[in-house]
Parts: sequence; C-alpha cells; structure tokens
Amino acid sequence: TGAISSLQRQMEIQESELRKIRSEKEMLQKQLREQEVQVQAVSDKFCSLTEEQKQEEVMVMMEEENRYLRQVVTEQEAQLAEQKQLISELQGTVSQLRAEVVTTRLQLLEQKQAQKEMQSQAEALQHKELQTRVALERISSKFERYRSKIIQAIFSVEGSQDPLAELTDDEVLEAMQKIINERTEFQQMLKYKGSK
Repeated sequence: TGAISSLQRQMEIQESELRKIRSEKEMLQKQLREQEVQVQAVSDKFCSLTEEQKQEEVMVMMEEENRYLRQVVTEQEAQLAEQKQLISELQGTVSQLRAEVVTTRLQLLEQKQAQKEMQSQAEALQHKELQTRVALERISSKFERYRSKIIQAIFSVEGSQDPLAELTDDEVLEAMQKIINERTEFQQMLKYKGSK
C-alpha cells in the first residue's frame, strides 16, 4: 500500500509538470499572437505617412521586426522542442509508474491469496490435530482399560498377592512372563507324567 501511494504521488507530480509545460506552451503561443497584433498596429500606423516615408520606415521597421521575430521564433521553437521532449519523457515516466502500480496491486492480490491459502492450510492442520488428539485419547483410554484387565487377570491367579503400588509397564510384562513360564513348566510336567 505504501509503494502504491508513493507511485501515485510520483504520477501526480509528473502530471502536474505536464500541465505546467502545456500552460507555458499556451502562453508562448499567446505572446506570438500579441506580437502579430503589434505588427498589424505598426502597419496601420504607417498608412498615414507619405509613400516614400512609408517605404523607408516600413523597410527599416520590418527588418528590425523580422530580426526580432526570427529571434523570438527561434527561441520559442527551441523551448517547444525542449517541452515536447520533456512531455514525451514525462508521459513515458507516467506510463511506467502506472505499470508499476498495476504490478504492485497484482503482487498484493497474490500475497493476499497466498495468505488465505496458508490460513486455510493452518485451519485444516488444526482440525487434523484435534482429530488426532481425540483419537489418541480414545486409544489411550482403550490401552488403560486393556492394561487394567491384564493386571486384574495376573493378580487374580491363585496364590498372587495384590500389588502394593501402581505397577510400571515393565513390571506388568514381567508378571505376565512369570505366569506364562509357570504354565509352560506345568504343561511340560503334565506331559512328562503322561496326563492330558
């Protein structure tokens, strides 16, 4: 947004300079018209003189006026050429600034779109995380129930004593292994004696 504002300010400055140059051009053209009017007035003034005086003075004045006018025209042509070149440069700069404004706006739109997509992905991840937590809690609950049943089965065996404190997983596994080993030994002993 700051870049767009800066570019728009530059465009306004360039357009202001264009208006100023065009105004100066119009003023120069107005001066030319005024000088043409003055020449006409001088011409009318000498209509009242004698023919010879008219011709002499008109020739002198025309030569002076022509020199002056040629100088003015040369200066004005040079100024107009400079102004045309400056106008062309300013128009190029304005076009470039407009293109930069369009590019900057497109970049902002792309950034907003990317931000929306990232936000959507973040929301999807949060939803997935919530589902995973729920599933984990469900699995943990099932595991705890299963563990409780195993402990209950282990210590419901005849001759077993209830645990004095909460058992670790290793202790539960050790107790299960002990029961399995005892049953395996008992089965081996029965087979050895020939009992079914």
